[in-house]
Amino acid sequence: MQPEENLNLEEQRIRQAFRDRDWNEIKSADSWVIFKVMAEFVMGFDKLARIGPCVSIFGSARTKPDNPYYQMAEEIAAKLVRHGYGVITGGGPGIMEAGNKGAFEQGGKSVGLNIHLPFEQYNNVYIDADKLINFDYFFVRKVMFVKYAQGFVVMPGGMGTLDELFEAITLIQTQKIGRFPIVLVGKAFWSGLFDWIEEVVLNTEHNINPEDLKLVNIVDTPTDAVKVIDNFYSKYLLQPNF
Repeated sequence: MQPEENLNLEEQRIRQAFRDRDWNEIKSADSWVIFKVMAEFVMGFDKLARIGPCVSIFGSARTKPDNPYYQMAEEIAAKLVRHGYGVITGGGPGIMEAGNKGAFEQGGKSVGLNIHLPFEQYNNVYIDADKLINFDYFFVRKVMFVKYAQGFVVMPGGMGTLDELFEAITLIQTQKIGRFPIVLVGKAFWSGLFDWIEEVVLNTEHNINPEDLKLVNIVDTPTDAVKVIDNFYSKYLLQPNF
């Protein structure tokens, strides 16, 4: 068996899960984590409680500026700001950078909820200085995404984007948050996934209700994306920045 110092980080984590710990070790380690989590919640609540109506934009960190989806995300964010909303992103590169850039260059509120990762993630330069928050815990960050957003725009992305999308859908489906609009941009990217959900998850396995499919809107243009959000709030006679 290899000495623990020669193991890579992933192997160390797996072995740690099977190692017995005494009570003092458990108490000291877990108590410290609790305080770190509390600190992140307090910091997030304090900064975000004052930002006003915002829309969260999700999408891949790997999308380059010459990609059409980057340019669409930038345009969507700019339109949202002109319609009275601020923009919340994950604070990193790619689609997140595009969202912050569109908001920042229009003089709107540009919020970045950055996460510390061993690769890919660094905060972009288009976040308002007083609205950049760095997180260690994904679950705390996801709470901030949904607690302070009045809508969600989801661009093409990977596992993290899918996680954020289905978190929002689940919270709305279970009535843990209001039925805020969810807009998926890019029919070519999203249609196959939701065709499968309809055919297999709904019609074959009956694991969801037909109404659940109505929680998302799939569009192809920035204009249509913003229109979904505007139309939703016009039904309630609400205006941004109320």
